[in-house]
Amino acid sequence: MEPFQLDNPGYYHIHAWLNQFKGLTAGITTRSGGFSKPPFAGLNMGLHVQDEYEQVMKNRQWLAESLGYPLEQWVIGEQVHGSSIYKVGKADALLGAGASAVETAVKGIDGLITKESGILLGAFFADCVPLFFYDPYTNWLGIAHAGWRGTVGMIAREMVSNFQQEGVNPAHLHIAIGPAISQVHYRVDDFVVNQVPERYRNKVVEQLDDQNNQYLIDLPRLNQLILIEAGIKESNILMTNYCTYVADNLYSYRRDQGQTGRMLAFIGRD
Repeated sequence: MEPFQLDNPGYYHIHAWLNQFKGLTAGITTRSGGFSKPPFAGLNMGLHVQDEYEQVMKNRQWLAESLGYPLEQWVIGEQVHGSSIYKVGKADALLGAGASAVETAVKGIDGLITKESGILLGAFFADCVPLFFYDPYTNWLGIAHAGWRGTVGMIAREMVSNFQQEGVNPAHLHIAIGPAISQVHYRVDDFVVNQVPERYRNKVVEQLDDQNNQYLIDLPRLNQLILIEAGIKESNILMTNYCTYVADNLYSYRRDQGQTGRMLAFIGRD
């Protein structure tokens, strides 16, 4: 069963988690509705894509009201396609880090974790892989932005490692892998493929027979394999069936040739 379900046209929730873990909010926005104009139409959440500031803030305010998390309680990382993780505290939420300006986002960070309630962790996507984390035993939760660089840089493993340092048992972690570009639409060259650890290549890389130096790579599956190797139970990993390139209600950097908006993936608990 598809774990990401539309509660309204504006965002998907991870319904399996909502039913299982009381007080948890986790999901990802769509492009439906909103105030942004083409080529960012309509619910663009990214301030870094040359959209009009006022329209993006209207979109963010709509989501804040819909989820019950004011912008002052949002925390967003800078997203540099790396594998660095930041532990979010109450002080970060008081500042609304990244909620109203790119400049206030947590610098140099693609992964966020917290044990604090009342904080909404967020990250932006338009083909890269959203990774959601929750441990119901300790209430630690997190979110990670995994493009190809972050994926081969093992941001998934780094997230698990950071949770372990806080006393989380990897076997207790629940993971959801959200909408991203699927293998059939993600063509890369050998520069990218050569950075995929060799032990995974035959499981996530397909060479195109009719073209030299062209491959298809399955980033969601690669993140799943890394997580399992890091001690996550496969039965605790939910994977979406949605592909950003195919779904017309989602933004896709590749499909739209770079001229597009961003979805916001989010997680928090009461």
